[in-house]
Amino acid sequence: MRIKRAVNGVKKRRKILRRAKGYFGSKSKLYRVARQAVMKSMQYAFVGRRNKKRDFRRLWIARINAGARLNNISYSQLMYGLKLAGIDLNRKILADLAINDAAAFTELCEQAKKAIASK
Repeated sequence: MRIKRAVNGVKKRRKILRRAKGYFGSKSKLYRVARQAVMKSMQYAFVGRRNKKRDFRRLWIARINAGARLNNISYSQLMYGLKLAGIDLNRKILADLAINDAAAFTELCEQAKKAIASK
């Protein structure tokens, strides 16, 4: 006995077309084209989830560097000094301090400079 795909086939196609909703032209209307567009968009989404982590790290480093330079120290020297001083803060927190709490960030910079000088 052969298996008919009526209900399951329609569900499968509907799922793809629903994901392709909002795509331009044929990509949202025709099943074959929509399937290709959805597969490609899912590849981009997969890559994008990994790139997002890189992008945020770059943003945090840029913010920390800007804050550090205002306190007459480079990013690399700041990170080295913090490590010597035993201050273990991640870049996300440091970037937030550099933007929102300049006084605390200045204190961290001073501690980093002291740690480098005493080495």
